[in-house]
Amino acid sequence: MSGSIGRADCAARDATDPLARVRDRFVIPEGVIYLDGNSLGALPVQTAARVVAAVEAEWGQGLISSWTDAGWMEAPLRVGAKIARLIGAEENEVVVAESTSVCLFKLVSAALTMQPGRSVLLTEEENFHTDLYIAAAAARQCGASIRVVPRQALRDALDGDVAVQLLTHVDYRTGFMHDLAELSAAAHDVGALAVWDLSHSAGAVPLSVTPDGADMATGCGYKYLNGGPGAPAFMYVRSALHTEMRNPLPGWLGHAEPFAFERGYRPAAGMASMLSGTPPILQLAALEAGVDLWNEVSMTAARRKSIALTDLFIALVEDRCADAGFSLASPRDPTRRGSQVSLRHLQGYGIVRALVDRGVIGDFRALDICRFGFAPLYLRYVDVWDAVDRLRAVMHSGAHRDSRFAERAAVT
Repeated sequence: MSGSIGRADCAARDATDPLARVRDRFVIPEGVIYLDGNSLGALPVQTAARVVAAVEAEWGQGLISSWTDAGWMEAPLRVGAKIARLIGAEENEVVVAESTSVCLFKLVSAALTMQPGRSVLLTEEENFHTDLYIAAAAARQCGASIRVVPRQALRDALDGDVAVQLLTHVDYRTGFMHDLAELSAAAHDVGALAVWDLSHSAGAVPLSVTPDGADMATGCGYKYLNGGPGAPAFMYVRSALHTEMRNPLPGWLGHAEPFAFERGYRPAAGMASMLSGTPPILQLAALEAGVDLWNEVSMTAARRKSIALTDLFIALVEDRCADAGFSLASPRDPTRRGSQVSLRHLQGYGIVRALVDRGVIGDFRALDICRFGFAPLYLRYVDVWDAVDRLRAVMHSGAHRDSRFAERAAVT
């Protein structure tokens, strides 16, 4: 099939793409094909002006009155409500707070304390390393143990001792996507709570976290949500658990009356109780600009294009780079794949760096993963064709063997 696909065919698909207009809403450097939106999303055009307004007008002129007049105090819940619409939750079920790691610690700790008589946190070996670190620390502080099993053993590992099942919905390495509804139901069948990391899912694939049975979830704001480097993360907790959950890091912003300055802690109602310290207003302003853009777009249309882009990339690589030694690390079935394609190659780091030299930005994940993200809001079909064309040139020229790539950079 791919042998009949030329660049002109890709250009024709771009001409009829219903999302083509959205590309102009992003800053894309001239000559760059950006396939790393799964690591850091591109800058929305509207974000710079929004952050400047927050700095110059709200902070510069409004000063401390902006906590009230500019809506700073409500920002974590306001932006959370906008993210809720994107992940299939109720507006009162999401709040924006600290980093993904801190939010995950809060959720896992809260979930463990809600499960008296159960002492095991279950997760998989393939989970993101930080999630494993956080899970182990939370379990230790809550007097629980962590059970880490291979992905294929998850269902067999669910038993009456499991308090919490913690999984990442889309695998950061390969893009493998769990069935969120099925695994949440499996956890519930043994009385466990289902906690999810949606960092590679939010803004990448359609989500219905509340109808599909997720109990709690977190996800970062800087990947597909385009909130900028270091953007804060969000926390989701289904509303039925709100009265029972307890923030393990209670701070004054999560108090029922922050400005009562009481010595004793009284949690606020709902998701506001999961707040701790002062919210990062400038980062929230950037994140809100990115989320506002997403709420103008059909997630169904974005997913349809994402599948088309990733299918095209796989087909072109297997046709035009058939002799280059790549193997597909991502699921071939698009229903089990997020919005990325990962290729295995023993010289993967040099390949990724040689592509960057040619204007194609992906990233490398040890030990042998060349990882490419396909953000459908700003990526074109011709970009996919050109990326594979440059990949083919790298492999045929041997540019990936350049001595410059013998030592890996701090960020790969």
